Amino acid sequence: MLIWADGQSGTIGGGALELDASHKARAMLAGGTARTEKIALGPSLGQCCGGAVTLGYERFDQTSLAAIPQTGLFARPVSAQASAESPLAIRRAEKAARGEGVVSTRYAQGWLAEPLSPPARPVWIWGAGHVGRALVSVLAPLPGLSLTWIDTAEARFPDSTPPGVTRRIAEAPQTILPEAPKDAEHYILTFSHALDLDLCHRALSHGFAACGLIGSASKWARFRTRLQALGHDPRDISRIVCPIGDPAFGKHPQAIAVSVAAAILAQPFRVSVKETAR
Repeated sequence: MLIWADGQSGTIGGGALELDASHKARAMLAGGTARTEKIALGPSLGQCCGGAVTLGYERFDQTSLAAIPQTGLFARPVSAQASAESPLAIRRAEKAARGEGVVSTRYAQGWLAEPLSPPARPVWIWGAGHVGRALVSVLAPLPGLSLTWIDTAEARFPDSTPPGVTRRIAEAPQTILPEAPKDAEHYILTFSHALDLDLCHRALSHGFAACGLIGSASKWARFRTRLQALGHDPRDISRIVCPIGDPAFGKHPQAIAVSVAAAILAQPFRVSVKETAR
């Protein structure tokens, strides 16, 4: 959780614990050294959860920010009681990051190692109609997603786009699909069945982590036949989900968007099957 004078980003779970931590962090902005504290989740916070949590506090200014590496693992002491030399668990984490590319968070004996610039999960949304707009509005605030939003003309987009969303305009959107990462997740929601089919065809040829298509069961039956005629294996075609969304949520654009977002969050970030097998 990042705290500055008039705002914050992220959360440690909310409630009294977070409120108390944010007050302490703001008091630390004027000066202070890194420290940790172990807090019981009990009556002192007006909670009955039980257990305990260790919070670490660090203050960053221009000088300390400049010392942080751009990528990889950032290991440092976060407690005044931490030893001068990093403990074995931290050294092992650093070795794994260097030799195997395995970057994970570790805390041990007052030392913290955490990944920098974790890979964002690429999500490409094709179409700025009602469902496309609803899906972007639901997904944009979620952490860890990199949204690319594509349509044929500027006028098809709303006047404002949520922060962090990359907007792409192309008269023939299907021509830019090869620019998508192989582990991107695609949601095809355009105004044209012909364009939808072409996007499905190119996505299957390119590779993807997940692909969803808006439409009815009859639309998908026709698409399956046509995609097979274009030379795609039925097993690959079956990886495309159509229709998207949980029918129990209803057909309102926002309801479809919420159910699609729930499905995205329920699945771990993974690379595409084709990319893994290569």
